[in-house]
Amino acid sequence: MNATASPSPLIETLTEVNLVDLLDAIGLLRLRRTPLRRLFVPAARRFARTANEFDSRVGAQGLAQGSAWLVDRMTAGVVSAGLEQVPTQGPVMILANHPGMTDTVALFSCLAARPDLRVIASDRPFLRALPHVARQLIFLPDEPGGRMAVMRAAARHLQEGGALLTFPAGDIEPDPAVFGPQRAVASLQNWSSSYTLFARLAPQTRFVPALVSHVISADAQRHPLTLLRRTARDKEKLAAALQVALPRYHDVVARISFGQASFAGPEGAKALGATIAAQMRQLILTAPVDDRRVQALPPLRAGQARSPLRGP
Repeated sequence: MNATASPSPLIETLTEVNLVDLLDAIGLLRLRRTPLRRLFVPAARRFARTANEFDSRVGAQGLAQGSAWLVDRMTAGVVSAGLEQVPTQGPVMILANHPGMTDTVALFSCLAARPDLRVIASDRPFLRALPHVARQLIFLPDEPGGRMAVMRAAARHLQEGGALLTFPAGDIEPDPAVFGPQRAVASLQNWSSSYTLFARLAPQTRFVPALVSHVISADAQRHPLTLLRRTARDKEKLAAALQVALPRYHDVVARISFGQASFAGPEGAKALGATIAAQMRQLILTAPVDDRRVQALPPLRAGQARSPLRGP
């Protein structure tokens, strides 16, 4: 492509969405409609081009291979354990924690054996702007009235033998490798139990818990610029923006551990929820932790930012 050519409409759309997110992370959203916004356009457009290339690769190669390309650009790799627990055929629901950053694409890249994977995600402009990625998503609207349609679509996919990925917390959760296992275990209390309804709607479904860790850069969390933000939430948002923008924070090696596949069984939904929670707790407590990093970080806030990828 000619370097002097105008960006495509899709890249312009992605740039604008990224620009708003970047200004918000820095605490300068008031500059959105001023000439000073131009100072941040190059950084926003760089990530827009990366996102566009990611989407193109998903369209040409599939979600797993497209995600592997993005993981290679944004991290130092992915290490998985227990992948053999994920059925290669038949209905399966994967229930994952959601520390943010590259956790989703790391999961996608590991699940190449399930090209039928669909993901429950909040309806957000950035995701809608990625046409090939959007086809893999079941969008969850903000208004409660739209949730039944999501449940029906997800159940239908499972009834047809498909694979489904959901994030029951609905919000960003603490990375156990960075913020400590105790905080990660505590976040399980925020998991919605609505996924257990699928045991009744699609009785043959197997449920597999997945723990993602080591996706947050502790060094980015300690960047001096984060001192400019007052609240813990704002500090973390800025640290996330820095981790995306600066290659020196791409040295993280994401780790994904899958638990055992479970049926609901005769005990029903309540027992299934207890089984999944117990497995997640065990996965968290046995995950590798860098104690020096955990101790160096400030306390994690009680509430987390809303995530675009969430459970029903």
